[in-house]
Amino acid sequence: MSAIQPAAEAVIDADAPQPAPGATPPRTPLIARAAAELVGTAALVAVVVGSGIQATELTQDVALQLLANSTATVFGLGVLIVLLGPVSGAHFNPAVTLAEWWTARRGGAGVTGRELAVYAPSQIAGAIAGAILADAMFGEPLVKWSTHDRSAGNLLLGEVVATAGLILLIFGLARTDRLRFAPVAVASYIGAAYWFTSSTSFANPAVTVGRAFTDTFAGIAPASVPAFIGAQLAGAVLGLALVAVIFMRGKTEQGAPAA
Repeated sequence: MSAIQPAAEAVIDADAPQPAPGATPPRTPLIARAAAELVGTAALVAVVVGSGIQATELTQDVALQLLANSTATVFGLGVLIVLLGPVSGAHFNPAVTLAEWWTARRGGAGVTGRELAVYAPSQIAGAIAGAILADAMFGEPLVKWSTHDRSAGNLLLGEVVATAGLILLIFGLARTDRLRFAPVAVASYIGAAYWFTSSTSFANPAVTVGRAFTDTFAGIAPASVPAFIGAQLAGAVLGLALVAVIFMRGKTEQGAPAA
């Protein structure tokens, strides 16, 4: 093989169609991606639940409790996206996976139906495991259903807003080729949404299920879970609609898509 051939192959590879930003890495085995989603979601829920328990043990001031909880979540989520994003895309969220699957069905890059069927259960199992782990670390009952009722309509509206904003952010970054900023942008958004939404921004069906398993600061009563998940899915639909409108692809005068 000549020394020129590898260079020529590199040029051909560079000119070939590349995966869209944020698309699941094509050469990563599905079992590795499933493990990354399970571990990542477990770690995220452990951060959320564990920091909530720690905050309530350190202070009775609810504002400080929420500040501690949101700050830990921001740092934890950012680190997890940096670490596991190259493996699975760092969804940690069935709403994000569903949205990516939908965009793939519409001709974009994203997970397949088979991958969706693996990702979502992995995320849910991880979320439950993360809540149990956090309870174990702080000497709480491993499984104790939450009694924190979150069924008010204004909280559901908060979940619609939080999830729509999250989907708009992620897919907006992908449309503009800026997903390299996702670790900071997504973590920052979730941290802000803790404070500007009435629901403190669960924005994640798997996390919602996991948090039902702990009767601590971050918990949610099982009876409140279905409505929360419904609001999150509605928010995901709204977020995708906003992406389609705001990041609408332009056309040239000849009618071809603009570069």
